[in-house]
Amino acid sequence: MSDTVVVAPSSRADVYRKITWRIMPFIVICYLCAYLDRVNVGFAKLQMLSDLGFSDAVYGLGAGIFFIGYFIFEVPSNLILHRVGARRWIARIMITWAIVSALTLFVKTPLQFYIVRFFLGVAEAGFSPGIMLYLTYWFPAKKRGFALGVYYIAIPLAGVVGGPLSGWILSAFTHSTVMAAWQWLFLLEAIPALIAGFAVLGLMVDKPHHAKWLTDDEKWNVTQAIEREDAAKTTHASARDFLADRNIWKLSAVYFCQIIGLYGISFWLPSIIKDSGLTNVSLIGWLSAIPYLVAIPAIILTGMSADRFRSRRMHFSVALVIGAAGFAASGYVGHQPALAVIALCVAAAGILSALSLFWGMPSAFLAGTSAAAGIAGINCVGNLAGFVSPYMVGWLNVTTHDNRIGLYAVAAFMVIGAVMVRAISGRLADR
Repeated sequence: MSDTVVVAPSSRADVYRKITWRIMPFIVICYLCAYLDRVNVGFAKLQMLSDLGFSDAVYGLGAGIFFIGYFIFEVPSNLILHRVGARRWIARIMITWAIVSALTLFVKTPLQFYIVRFFLGVAEAGFSPGIMLYLTYWFPAKKRGFALGVYYIAIPLAGVVGGPLSGWILSAFTHSTVMAAWQWLFLLEAIPALIAGFAVLGLMVDKPHHAKWLTDDEKWNVTQAIEREDAAKTTHASARDFLADRNIWKLSAVYFCQIIGLYGISFWLPSIIKDSGLTNVSLIGWLSAIPYLVAIPAIILTGMSADRFRSRRMHFSVALVIGAAGFAASGYVGHQPALAVIALCVAAAGILSALSLFWGMPSAFLAGTSAAAGIAGINCVGNLAGFVSPYMVGWLNVTTHDNRIGLYAVAAFMVIGAVMVRAISGRLADR
């Protein structure tokens, strides 16, 4: 094939449209399964604690231990994926996390709960950064904002689907004579991840040149676009050079502040709606889905706008500040459910839009093994906020006897992240 092949702009758009439709829907389904298995313990808690005699302290520690396992094994997992290929490693991750999640139904003691949550974090470590690394094999930076936006639709979808589904399982199996409803919850919600894991082996394609559904010209042009871009990116010669890269640490700090906001929404959204004056649990569950529904178009439109105007940092900062304002307002509205839901819609749209925009920044200037390690390292440091955020909000609420203070603290972290992102090189981050 000649190296002088010229592709018209319309043809380039067509090939990326084809790639998007081929790989993104399945990736979204996989991430939805991951997020459900990560947070379904929050729904199981409604019955599990009383059945096993666990305290809130036991539950809180067990929920947080997930992120410790995740933190320790995330970078090694992504380095392995870069070496052996996404298809085999993503399948391994999904199958093992499905098995570990299902094993939670056998928990009887706090120690068993801690162990299974730790190993669930170990099993899932590398999935999210692995997918983000995988997208760098297919989309150049100017196309990746939209792809990441589509990918992160899985989080609001999990909020829309997970609440009603988990509530239905807990209700439908309340009188089961086989095992408790919360045990059924862990078993049944592990099945989609297990099926998807085996499907990955047959459906996922490692890189464009392996794709039978692309023509030879399409494979060549997509691969050349990525290789030309990678040639201008950073590849670290050693671990020491990698750790000395200030952009890695700046991005980690920004992401930590952002994840404080994400888990502020994930863990506290139903409580905020309840505190606004509602007592009907079913109604709270359905209202909790509305902010996630609003976030879906916001994620897509923000990603498309960032790609078009090449202003990723500005879009990120604005989205995060909007999310912070919505989150702070949700604690200010008092006993007004409608205003609380509106404020949470603003918060979810801002937080989740910023999340999808963030990952275009490290992948814009890292390549090869540095991209694998950098994306995983930033993700695992940032996800320590999943351990910090719920404890910080709970501690502030108890200490001050004012549920608004914890929400304001989350919003403050988000504003700090929006400001700190300006310290990252615009030439790199905005590509």
